[in-house]
Amino acid sequence: MMRMRKEGSLSIAGLLRDKWLYVMLIPGILYFLIFKYVPMYGLIMAFQDFKPHLGFFGSPWVGVKHFERLFSDPQFLILFRNTFLLAFYNLVFFFPAPIILALMLNEIRREGFKRFIQTLIYIPHFVSWVVVVGICYILLTTENGILNELIYQLTGQKIAFLLDAEWFRTVIVSQQIWKEVGWGTIIFLAALTGVDMQLYEAARMDGAGRWRQIWHITLPAIRSTILILLILRLGSFLDTGFEQIFLMLAPTNRDVGEVFDTFVYTKGLLQGQYSYSAAVGMFKSVVALVLVVSANWLAKRFGEEGVY
Repeated sequence: MMRMRKEGSLSIAGLLRDKWLYVMLIPGILYFLIFKYVPMYGLIMAFQDFKPHLGFFGSPWVGVKHFERLFSDPQFLILFRNTFLLAFYNLVFFFPAPIILALMLNEIRREGFKRFIQTLIYIPHFVSWVVVVGICYILLTTENGILNELIYQLTGQKIAFLLDAEWFRTVIVSQQIWKEVGWGTIIFLAALTGVDMQLYEAARMDGAGRWRQIWHITLPAIRSTILILLILRLGSFLDTGFEQIFLMLAPTNRDVGEVFDTFVYTKGLLQGQYSYSAAVGMFKSVVALVLVVSANWLAKRFGEEGVY
């Protein structure tokens, strides 16, 4: 009994000692409660024929009617293919880009030049997608676009980057890399600061060059960070980004550009099919949950640290 009292007093003393740290957690906790957990209550719309004037409790229940409609809709396979391919390309080309860039920045020895480069690559993260799409329009449009004018001078032809369906996914992934790759290096650069410098000195004494040091020391040191971020990335695998896709859509590329996010906007906000759009959003969430749990299980299966 005395031991339990002692442990309880110690825990209370610890809480009081670190009270300001817990106070700093309050904004983050409130953010997740208000914007992440409370809205989950709205998922019941997916099982109702929701009417705004009737509310959640007055709207009639229809079970899995909207899910049956979704899976039987011929457009579902097109939406799933478009969303999956964009998400897959982002995972293959965008996810490794911050790692590679962080490794390159880590090799720069002049701190002033390194900070200058970091500042330049961080700036695009704070640029809105409207501005990014506007820049792409100035560069890629067939009507006096800078890049297209250069291509025309070299080949005598212009490429409809913004309208051609074959170029849509390439442009989307390129925009994503340009805008977010610099910001994505922050976590990896922080992880690289924890690498023991004595390992590099020992490797140099053994005759290892820079490439071997990166392969045998740097990458293994940040492997756990890479795996955790990969698992978290899978949690938003089907979230291709509404604003970017919506701004880039055109009648000529809609067959490859229409994704679940834009579909939910069209059905939910423009056509008022709230329950059907909620079912689509819930389907995305279930897929993300399955991917995260599976990836976390595989990581632990191979002896790595998971998210939980």
